[in-house]
Amino acid sequence: MRKVFIIALFSLFVYAQYASAQECIDCHTKVTPNVVKDWKHSKHFQNDVDCSTCHGDEHTTMTDYLKAEMPTYETCGNCHEKQTEEFLAGKHSKGWGAIMAMPTIHMQPSPLIEGEKGCGACHKIGVKGEKELARVRNEGNRYGHANCDACHTRHTFSVKEARQPQACMTCHMGFDHPQWEMWTSSKHGVRYLLKQTGALPEDTPAPTCQDCHMQNGNHNVRTAWGFLAVRLPLPEDPQWKNDQITILKALGVLDPQGNPTKLLDVVKAADVARLDQETWQKERDKMLNTCSQCHSKNFAKGELEKGDQMIQKADSLMAAAIRIVADLYKDGIIENKKAQYPQLLTFHDAPTVIEQKLFVMFLEHRMRTFQGTFHASPDYALWYGWSEMVRDLSEIKEMAEQMRLNKKLAKLAE
Repeated sequence: MRKVFIIALFSLFVYAQYASAQECIDCHTKVTPNVVKDWKHSKHFQNDVDCSTCHGDEHTTMTDYLKAEMPTYETCGNCHEKQTEEFLAGKHSKGWGAIMAMPTIHMQPSPLIEGEKGCGACHKIGVKGEKELARVRNEGNRYGHANCDACHTRHTFSVKEARQPQACMTCHMGFDHPQWEMWTSSKHGVRYLLKQTGALPEDTPAPTCQDCHMQNGNHNVRTAWGFLAVRLPLPEDPQWKNDQITILKALGVLDPQGNPTKLLDVVKAADVARLDQETWQKERDKMLNTCSQCHSKNFAKGELEKGDQMIQKADSLMAAAIRIVADLYKDGIIENKKAQYPQLLTFHDAPTVIEQKLFVMFLEHRMRTFQGTFHASPDYALWYGWSEMVRDLSEIKEMAEQMRLNKKLAKLAE
């Protein structure tokens, strides 16, 4: 009798769950039919992972929709523990912290950041703290916190989709990181896109973003040089070392005298630079092993070293431009009460046109010079990168001379 009672109780529980899930499906088939359609295409549907698993069971009517929980990476981690741990160890999880560290990010319109129509649309993949989540939710934005759905689009959450290079395209394209454009114009990308159209056999070797940056499906996603292409220890070459110190000053990581600032801790937390040789070498070795699946190790090593060399050459141009603008600060040509040195990370909010030119040289053209080299995209490395940097430096020299002349004429007119 007791056994029969337990079975009956369990049956009622299962039925109640089924009935509750069916109510969600019946309602949302009318209200948001494509959400239901996506879910029915998913492995969640196949494995009886229903709405309440991710959204809770508090939302039951048309008027109490605010009670529906919006999932975070922790929600996904209840089932996908390994992938969550890898994600938290990688740079994607640091994305939100990275933009919040920008000196003038607060000057951008809220729709671009919290509203996810600008930087926030991609950097939302980064983990937010409870206080930040509460603040954003209080402002009426309840979306964009799941992190995992940036690549595994909800409500399909397809692994197959996330493995396609197009899944990376939304974020990794454009002004400061046109990886999509560089990859698609490289022989790697061309061969893969020809595979997708059926022009090449399915087993043709053609590396994607995921093959190189998510080896064996690891969600860590890191590179040897990091996003900014500056690292510790500084290079042994004295000129390159001096150039990187100049760049670190303009990034605000070092003060004008070369001493570490509080921003160094932010750079560490955001994981945008490698801060010791061991960490750098670990990522370089991972990439060498990946490249060696198609190329000889010597060839792969030589190609990656060309990228290192282009960072050095680009840093020479970049540091020269920074020093020109820094001298304008030093000589009082640029008067800025908030800073004693040009700041690359103020972007378009930089106080003078010459400093805005400097930020474009750094974030657009320097990035393309070395990223284009590493991605085997000749046009991006040369014409959209190196060539633009050379012209930037010429313009900055001319603008600085004109600013000095204008200052001199203004004094004579007094």
